[in-house]
Amino acid sequence: MTRAGTIARRLARRPLPVLSFLSRALAVRRERQALRDLPPEMLRDIGLSREAALREAERPIWDVPPHWRR
Repeated sequence: MTRAGTIARRLARRPLPVLSFLSRALAVRRERQALRDLPPEMLRDIGLSREAALREAERPIWDVPPHWRR
């Protein structure tokens, strides 16, 4: 097997960093949109005000806690 073939196989076995970032960023976006759309009773159940939920939903997709970036 050629060196190029070996490298290509290794890359195919693991997600590329850009795709991984995009996947996580889109997941964060979906979660924040879902939080924004929760009814008042459910927000009360989790201890959030409507204003706090809206603030969270407006944050950019790259603004996440450090432990989410792994």
